[in-house]
Amino acid sequence: MSAADSSLLRPKLLGRATVNVVVAVSVLYTLLPVLWLVLASAKNRDALFSSDLLSLGDFSFLRNMKDLFAMDGGLYGRWYVNSLLYAVLGAAVGALVSVACGYAFDKYRFRHKEKLFGLVLAAVMVPQTVLALPLYLMASEAGLVNTFWAVFIPVLFNPFGVYLGRIFARGYVPDEVLEAARVDGAGELTTYARVALRMLGPGLITVFLFQLTAIWNNFFLPMVMLSDQDLYPVSLGLYQWNSSASVSPEYYPVVIMGSLLAVLPLILAFVLLQRFWRSGLTAGAVK
Repeated sequence: MSAADSSLLRPKLLGRATVNVVVAVSVLYTLLPVLWLVLASAKNRDALFSSDLLSLGDFSFLRNMKDLFAMDGGLYGRWYVNSLLYAVLGAAVGALVSVACGYAFDKYRFRHKEKLFGLVLAAVMVPQTVLALPLYLMASEAGLVNTFWAVFIPVLFNPFGVYLGRIFARGYVPDEVLEAARVDGAGELTTYARVALRMLGPGLITVFLFQLTAIWNNFFLPMVMLSDQDLYPVSLGLYQWNSSASVSPEYYPVVIMGSLLAVLPLILAFVLLQRFWRSGLTAGAVK
């Protein structure tokens, strides 16, 4: 190999090594907290505050699991069901609403369409915490504070999901197919439900996963809206237990075990739906 070839190869190898180091650091940064959570969930209270976290002794995984679902009369199980209702049902309905709105923005012409879509884009940049107080005041006027609906209804409308819905409608649903359906006598609702919605399947799954993650991790809105512990999601319930742990240390192991179980639905959803999610993310890449 000549000196010129070596000089050209050296920057490539250096660039590849730099990329590998960055990727390795990113993976460690992501996985180390999860690894700590898995190890800590199998330890008793005394081992959590000692240097024995990595040892094989003091294995208390099953006991911590039993204590978790027995603590405070089994509140954690109720919180888990609440989170599944808020997140899974809310993400499913919200994804349908978002994709339908995005489809309408892309395929129909109406007055001030682009101005209205500009408002949608502006709403994407508004932090959800800013909306918590106005939503609370509206829920208070409607008599919905401290009810299931106070948390469930606001999560159904996601401006970012509408934006994605329009992108997916443009990438997946050709106008020619819609025109052919209309020529065959199909109405607008029939065309959308039987033709467009099937083509929008990967996009629908992608929006569903984004909204599932956002709703599952939602904390501030339930904290503002709810005072009844039976309506808490997992995130708010674990926060309350963690606040009590400074006075009652027996809460520490159950909080860690509860945190481990709380990430499982998101991991399961991404593993089961990753094929649709990946194809959804590349919707417009090959158009």
